[in-house]
Amino acid sequence: MKKYGFLSLIGILLVAAIVFLFVKDDDSKEKETEQANQEQNNEPDAVQVFEESIEVVASDDGNINANKLFIPWTINKTEGTFYLSQRDGTVVEIDGDLGLVDVQDVELSEEIFHKGEAGFLGFTLAPNFEESKGAIAYHTYEKDGEILNRIVSLVLDGSTWKEQKVIFDNIPGGEKDTGGRIAIGPDEKLYVTTGVVGENELAQELDSLAGKILRMELNGDMPSDNPFEDSYVFSYGHRNSQGLTWDGQGNMYNSEHGEDGFDEINLIEAGKNYGWPEIRGDEKEEGMETPLAHSGDKTWAPSGVGFSEGKLYVASLAGKKIFTYDIATKAIADFYDEAGRLRDVFIEDDALYVVTSNQDNRGEPTDKDDRLIHIPLVEKTSAN
Repeated sequence: MKKYGFLSLIGILLVAAIVFLFVKDDDSKEKETEQANQEQNNEPDAVQVFEESIEVVASDDGNINANKLFIPWTINKTEGTFYLSQRDGTVVEIDGDLGLVDVQDVELSEEIFHKGEAGFLGFTLAPNFEESKGAIAYHTYEKDGEILNRIVSLVLDGSTWKEQKVIFDNIPGGEKDTGGRIAIGPDEKLYVTTGVVGENELAQELDSLAGKILRMELNGDMPSDNPFEDSYVFSYGHRNSQGLTWDGQGNMYNSEHGEDGFDEINLIEAGKNYGWPEIRGDEKEEGMETPLAHSGDKTWAPSGVGFSEGKLYVASLAGKKIFTYDIATKAIADFYDEAGRLRDVFIEDDALYVVTSNQDNRGEPTDKDDRLIHIPLVEKTSAN
């Protein structure tokens, strides 16, 4: 009995120890889980951290500059306030008077596909933005294993841009050569650049949306005066256009990425064929347009374009500069080359703003990148 009792006591103690360890281990795991959840909940929101990291400084003339952005793509400005789209899927609002920053989320029904050159790209405020708080955006998404682009209308609700309507979708997309610039023209139509996404032959196919400039109403309807019947195509034969602007007479110009050089500046006209991939540079072919200017075997990688006083101002990524094209004399001149890769320009009166793209894994970012930079247009122009 004693032996049995002793063994029983040992057994009871062992069982108790096992139960204690199990409970302790389970309790520890529960505490670890709770702690992890707490840490996750207490982890600073990326937007909040980013807001705190953005530095806004005023130049001597009171104009705003900003540092520590993240791959900005488009500059918008209204009533003294900037709205900068960023490729990761955020919009940075900067009060040009007070320097206050609000990094705004974008809520979409399709997740943004941000890889390579794809992501949250073109972004333009609605003409009646002050009343409607509306905007239009172009972004990449993935559906059924296919990478696509689409255009959506958004409304700013507090600090969040919320999708209101899908204006246009199923535009061919990809990790490179995916276009993405959108702009509202003087005719109050929406113009959209699309890329060939690695399939060059699509640029010449009118039934494909790739390698085109599209034209549509702001609600996505097809204008009755488009150059091709029952088509959104305005012009074709484009490889990868990332810049659109208009001069004072309403003429439209684009910037376009070539392949291994031969980047282009074009005068865009309805129904015209801009030649890719059949011709490039100074090559000619009946029924195809040659560019106003091209880079030859050098690379500009031109992106955003602005117009002022008879000149186009072109931001270039690989070229790491803004260069000008004089429409009357056809002269090309360097304008600004002090900030690395440049994505977009915005011109207002005698001021030019440019955003860098040095955080896109192709640049050499400084501790200030990415940046919004103000350049006094008059001073620089007279200096040149």
